[in-house]
Amino acid sequence: MSETNPTAGLVVVGNEILSGRTADANMSYLGQALGALGIRLVEARVVADEEASIVEAVNALRARCTYVFTTGGIGPTHDDITSACVAAAVGRPMERNKEAERRLLAFYPPEKVNEARMKMADMPVGAELIDNPVSVAPGFRVENVYVLPGVPRIMQAMFELLRHRLKGGAPLRSKTVVCYCGEGEIATALGAIQKDHPGVDIGSYPFMRMGTPGTSIVFRSTDEAAIASATSALLEETRSRGFETDEQMLA
Repeated sequence: MSETNPTAGLVVVGNEILSGRTADANMSYLGQALGALGIRLVEARVVADEEASIVEAVNALRARCTYVFTTGGIGPTHDDITSACVAAAVGRPMERNKEAERRLLAFYPPEKVNEARMKMADMPVGAELIDNPVSVAPGFRVENVYVLPGVPRIMQAMFELLRHRLKGGAPLRSKTVVCYCGEGEIATALGAIQKDHPGVDIGSYPFMRMGTPGTSIVFRSTDEAAIASATSALLEETRSRGFETDEQMLA
């Protein structure tokens, strides 16, 4: 994998995720969307609605990654504390963002305006707004941290508007080979192939179909030639041992 490519970290905020009441869909979306930009998602953390946990996760990832994204915890309720926690993490005070306030006041009829809703305009000093084409309440960027909502359709719409701001690298490509054998039967060979191809991430994922074991082997890299070489090495090994394989297109 190219060491020059930017990296990203993700902090998923929410007790509802940890309790299992809500299934997180944002990690999968961001992993694919960022990969297409040549930005590798290298770490994701799921944390409770607790200030210390959010601040620690944001600071750990922003020190390591080019970009950090947070999802969840920026709504109007008492447990929506992500904005204040990000402000604490980067050492900035909170303020009522005038442009965010203007947008909220223009969106809600006067009888619907209350302090809880207006709290969504409170952000760290100097925050850059991220437009929200679905429900108006903006997210924001401060330093290398991008603060987004947790509702997937809103988060995804907002990410599509901000993606042009992100500086990527060579697109991450992947290819999958499905081998109809147990994972343990090719583990040694995969280890050798990985050693010979350090620029390729190789993952193996076992499955069972109608009582028949199989393994999906995924090759990921910014270097298509390296993927092709690693794939060829695997196919040579599996065919020499009589294992049936299927190849999926490079994506």
